[in-house]
Amino acid sequence: MPVPRIVITGLGGICSLGTDAGAIWQSMRKGRAAIGPIENADLHEVKIKIGAEIKALPEHGIEHKRLVTMDRYSLLAVIAAKEALAQSMLTVDGGNAHRVGAVIGVGVCGWHSIEASYRAILLEGKSRTDIFTVPRVMPGAAAGQVSMVHGLTGPVFGVTSACASSNHAIATAVDQLRLGRADVMLAGGADAPLVYGVMKGWEALRVLAPDTCRPFADGRKGLVLGEGAGIVVLETLDHARARGAPILAELAGVGMSADAVDIVAPTVEGPARAMQACLAEAGLAAEEVDYINAHGTGTKANDRLETEAIKRVFGIHARKLSVSSTKSMHGHCLGASGAIELIACINAVREGLVPPTANYSAPDPDCDLDVTPNEPRRRPVRAAISNGFAFGGTNAVVAVREFG
Repeated sequence: MPVPRIVITGLGGICSLGTDAGAIWQSMRKGRAAIGPIENADLHEVKIKIGAEIKALPEHGIEHKRLVTMDRYSLLAVIAAKEALAQSMLTVDGGNAHRVGAVIGVGVCGWHSIEASYRAILLEGKSRTDIFTVPRVMPGAAAGQVSMVHGLTGPVFGVTSACASSNHAIATAVDQLRLGRADVMLAGGADAPLVYGVMKGWEALRVLAPDTCRPFADGRKGLVLGEGAGIVVLETLDHARARGAPILAELAGVGMSADAVDIVAPTVEGPARAMQACLAEAGLAAEEVDYINAHGTGTKANDRLETEAIKRVFGIHARKLSVSSTKSMHGHCLGASGAIELIACINAVREGLVPPTANYSAPDPDCDLDVTPNEPRRRPVRAAISNGFAFGGTNAVVAVREFG
């Protein structure tokens, strides 16, 4: 049997760039960085207090008895899922709910609730924590909440692989569709790491930038953490056509690999294998990819090694590829990054416009790619890939192409 084609019929997102996917894309098109002082969390003695923060949530209409069971990261996922479902024009009811599922990735789980629990017990002397602490913090909570709020009774679960979580979630959702376990899957990721404990941990790693994020630029000083969520509605082409769904792009393929070397230090080989596997599954020649949304964290080692991996996979075509890192605008949203960055890839294909790498000044000779600096670039984008590489040496790459 032929492998079913998978298409994207809905997009939802929320991050520092905007509270819906359309606003996020418009900010990306303008090269607007949304990195600055963190205002909504008490970071105590954390030295670096900048991030890519959602300053205010949109009106979401979630009832209080549901809201009290959610950590912030789950709420962000539910908000993004609502938008994605609305754009897809999919009505979920008793006749089809069992054929609609969700896979949501998360990098660090419900840390707002964990921190509240620790403070209640260790600092405030309380004898017990909140009754909903466990269901709020579990890594599968976002997927469960999305299913309950939106009535999805098909395959529903969470995945976690640090900063590759979104792309692994999307890859796993594609598998559910191709295996015939569902007709429609919501997939993506959510994370809300801008709390004291998480920031303190990242500070100890000495990879946080003190000012802003400058991927691939000379003089870059590290990454900036952000929060957010991104969700796509995926379905088989036959199902989408049968219901007259809007088709935004085709999910062409995914590729996964592991470095199997070091818990925090990336390799060239692992990311290269993931990109090669993605191209092979998508049936794309290297020359057909016009844009890469790079993992591009802004650390010296990551950007240099990703550059080498891209050149290894794409050869001479690497000189013609447009490359950018939108983390320069929305920060590193950990488990949500890949899904937010897929918003950039889908719209780049649809509009023929490459979003820029903000804050880019002088080029780094070790990152000799065609980095799109500061301003968007008009060019045809037949296919785009989104790179996701993570601590633990786990890599996941997603390819989209224009539908036709």
